[in-house]
Amino acid sequence: QVQLVESGGGLVQSGGSLRLSCAASGSIFAINAMGWYRQAPGKQRELVADINRDGFTNYADSVKGRFTISRDNAKNTVYLQMNSLKPEDTAVYYCNARVILVKITPQESFWGQGTQVTVSS
Repeated sequence: QVQLVESGGGLVQSGGSLRLSCAASGSIFAINAMGWYRQAPGKQRELVADINRDGFTNYADSVKGRFTISRDNAKNTVYLQMNSLKPEDTAVYYCNARVILVKITPQESFWGQGTQVTVSS
């Protein structure tokens, strides 16, 4: 059906930057919101940021001013630019997309496989 492929994770020092990308492919009529979530060891998955088709964004308080989410609707791709990274940003980052597979049907939620982001102090 729909595949989300993430890239861009890795190891970075505190204060550094990384850019995550997530491309959606498959049988897609339209994509509503796209977003990034993260899950640290022993913690629940949490929203980092999301963006709707019109470009309206929403951020977790912990990343405001440091992370920027954007999307390219023509490429069905969402990005997360992460600056001023902190050790507490270390987590597996997951891409999410709310997809309409067929016109005039409810959206469905799809997840990427996750990409590890590790910030060393």
